[in-house]
Amino acid sequence: MSAGRAAGLRPVETRADLREFLALTDRVYAGEPRFVPPLHAQVRTWHRQGVGLFLLRRNGQVVARTTLHTDAALDAKLGRATQLFGLTEFVAEAAEELFDGICAAGAAGGRQAAFGPVSLLPNQAGGVITGGFGERGFIDSAWNHPYYPAAYEAYGFARRFESDTWICPVPPEPVFAFDDARIEAERLRVHRGDRRRVKEQLPILREMLNASFAQLGYYTEISAEQLAAQTDGLAYLLDEALLLYLTKAERPVAFVLCLPDISRFIARIRGDLHLLHQLRLLATRSRYRREAVLIIKGTVPGEQGHGYMRLLSRELHEGLRRGGYDTLRSTYVERTNPGSAAQYVAMGGRPLHGYTFYGKDLG
Repeated sequence: MSAGRAAGLRPVETRADLREFLALTDRVYAGEPRFVPPLHAQVRTWHRQGVGLFLLRRNGQVVARTTLHTDAALDAKLGRATQLFGLTEFVAEAAEELFDGICAAGAAGGRQAAFGPVSLLPNQAGGVITGGFGERGFIDSAWNHPYYPAAYEAYGFARRFESDTWICPVPPEPVFAFDDARIEAERLRVHRGDRRRVKEQLPILREMLNASFAQLGYYTEISAEQLAAQTDGLAYLLDEALLLYLTKAERPVAFVLCLPDISRFIARIRGDLHLLHQLRLLATRSRYRREAVLIIKGTVPGEQGHGYMRLLSRELHEGLRRGGYDTLRSTYVERTNPGSAAQYVAMGGRPLHGYTFYGKDLG
């Protein structure tokens, strides 16, 4: 690893730097409608909060970008000091120099490994698709050129938490059965989203989310502040029939969150959801009620295996059918978690994109 080459990464310091950081994807994915960029407002927020954004230039032109950041909770989960990187985009010829810079930064900071791309954590967003390149990307997921996984692996990065995204038709008839006699016997109640009460419902979802995913190797507990940031603007996008949670004797035990798929709109505006575009989206949101994205679902420990997700899935699919949706996409599901993918198989679904994160030892 050449120190001189690694030194090519430069921090984003000025407004012009930030504009170049955001604009790189317009060139890397020029004319490519399958790529869905991150929201500019979110990137600007991270920059204001002190997340390190870096650029790589050649002959005065930006050819790569990345974040460089760390997280103590993920270090504890992975059992080693890890250099995280995210929002990582590059032209093919710049890959080696970019990875040199990322690994050099990690080594200089005493990090034992590099891991990414994550924005800012793997339970938030990130990843690289390794297959299904002909299928478009969607919100809260990744899409990249085929040269991306090849570049990571040529440099010596290894795949971590291999997964798939999924796509399912919305069945015209119910496919999930649940014994309704159990509803009264077990004091079960299905609750639906409420745009007016989203702020009250989010803490309930956060508690279940953290409990449900605690055992996964990549998951770190999400704070109230992180969840609020991730769901900012949820109320005006929310289809109330697609946010469901289940209580048992008034105790929350399972949940599922889907959103209307606004990916095509975000791709068309290139991620710049400024006020005018927000108003346009609000005025035309009925156009985006044919396809939905399943963001996350889970059942708390101790209640798993009792069929409660089947009950929520039955209610979710009824909401999808009544709402006129014909397609459901899902964010990535680890291949070591076939139980979660089984529901998509039952719907007639199939894997959409191969998906992975990448790690590399720095010792």
